[in-house]
Amino acid sequence: MSSLIEQAAQRLEQLRQAGIDIPGEGAADAVATAPAPLAAAAAAPALAPADPGPQSRKIEIDLARLAANGFVTPNAPRSRLADQYRVIKRPLIANAMGRGAATIKHANLIMVTSALAGEGKSFTAINLAMSIAAEFDHTVMLVDADVARPSVLRVLGLPPGPGLLELLEGKATMSDVLMRTNVDKLALLPSGTPHPKATELLASESMEQLLQDMATRYPDRIIIFDSPPLLLTTESRVLATHMGQIVVVVHADRTQQSAVREALSTIEQCPVKMTVLNRARSDAAGAYSYGYGYGYGYGYGYGYGYHPGNPAGGPGAQGGAAGPAAPSATAPAAPAAAPASPVGSA
Repeated sequence: MSSLIEQAAQRLEQLRQAGIDIPGEGAADAVATAPAPLAAAAAAPALAPADPGPQSRKIEIDLARLAANGFVTPNAPRSRLADQYRVIKRPLIANAMGRGAATIKHANLIMVTSALAGEGKSFTAINLAMSIAAEFDHTVMLVDADVARPSVLRVLGLPPGPGLLELLEGKATMSDVLMRTNVDKLALLPSGTPHPKATELLASESMEQLLQDMATRYPDRIIIFDSPPLLLTTESRVLATHMGQIVVVVHADRTQQSAVREALSTIEQCPVKMTVLNRARSDAAGAYSYGYGYGYGYGYGYGYGYHPGNPAGGPGAQGGAAGPAAPSATAPAAPAAAPASPVGSA
């Protein structure tokens, strides 16, 4: 091989000495005399522009419609509703970012659930996600994990589409199903097409790997899961085993305390459990004019918990406002020695 190259080189030299032009020789000389990295680049074939990779689809949420239906929206004037969710989100964010009293695995995975249907869990999950999206330092993904009766897209006025279940079946990638929204720091993951083995999919190794990836890929991201009621399906109990924090929404004056206790007993393994009392009315002097109050309890396992007081001494009858009512905020009291009460201050 070397002799052939040497012969070719000698023949080229003879042609040069004879004054014969060699096509392309100028370009070849330029490449030959260029520094090695440049020569290699010049000799390589032209490359296509870098592929940015698949992008998740962008959707528009009608924020004016959402606000008219009683939801928190970004950049809206300060309101009592927004203040209520500021109080609720603050300890959840602190835990998610490792600033709580203890280190919690998957603390940025937060499940919102209830004992029974119709207690306001989806309302709470959407508002909590919207409130967290208003933070300067965090992003949020809202996952509709109520695979039996999904409602997040419907409430937001969006058409159904593939989502979580397709991911778990291997029929789609995250970029196929994730929805970027016109709320800069909010992304949505729909529940997907109903599946007869949804419980098994949520309990699968694929789900465990997906949640591990969600929890660790972006350190500033908080993931909110709107899950099924704890006492009506098994999916939520399976999902709870992977969560770092769980918010249990309780409908004041409707949900029996025994049902709340039973629901909480199914998620004992979760290190942080918060109960939010929804639609609790206060008649105390100086209370807000349309009379919704709240109580929540929160604790790490069986160590300790917060017991904020209800300004009215306990929830009253449901007020007259139409639509779902949010819990109103009071400042939490100092940590108590016992675990949180299942119904907060009720």
